[in-house]
Amino acid sequence: MPKFYARRRLSILAALTALLASAALFNSPTASAALPTPVSAATARTYLASLTVATENRTGYDRDLFPTWITISGTCNTREYILKRDGTNVVTNSACTATSGSWYSPYDGATWTAASDLDIDHLVPLAEAWDSGASAWTTAQRQAFANDITRPQLIAVTDNVNQSKSDQDPAEWMPSVTSYRCTYVRAWVQVKYYYDLSVDSAEKSALTSYLASC
Repeated sequence: MPKFYARRRLSILAALTALLASAALFNSPTASAALPTPVSAATARTYLASLTVATENRTGYDRDLFPTWITISGTCNTREYILKRDGTNVVTNSACTATSGSWYSPYDGATWTAASDLDIDHLVPLAEAWDSGASAWTTAQRQAFANDITRPQLIAVTDNVNQSKSDQDPAEWMPSVTSYRCTYVRAWVQVKYYYDLSVDSAEKSALTSYLASC
């Protein structure tokens, strides 16, 4: 092939690649996709089978035993980091406070333009973690759990939805957006497995049922 045509072909391929990249950008998933991708349903089922089944015990629980929010980077604490991660076109000031942006809450399908309308949900609630084994952890371990930005454990959602969820497990509460439930339970199991937390019998039954339809 003559060099001219080879160069022209490469130029066309480069242009097509750039076009596809732009299309992917404009057609990318909603901001909630920023939640670290949970393990597959098959892996979650394997993880769930290995979790200890035990009765929950909330004796001694206090939210202050799980220090939040900590500094993640520069002036940004955990809440501010997640708001920026989960939002679209988020603008922050010098203190890392979100002054504008758009956030999609995958639990209820609502979109918000004020950060004050959002809570950062601990997907596996702090009280649930305490019940499931965190009562034996050190404060440093509980702090790491409460501020975990690596696992699919923290997500920006509508504040009153988060408050409605409170400390309930999947046997008691699930997102109203049914298409998100598979993601939710996969994330729940992954977090419990990573932190070696137990499940109670009703919780395991619910998780098994939801994962079977994933």
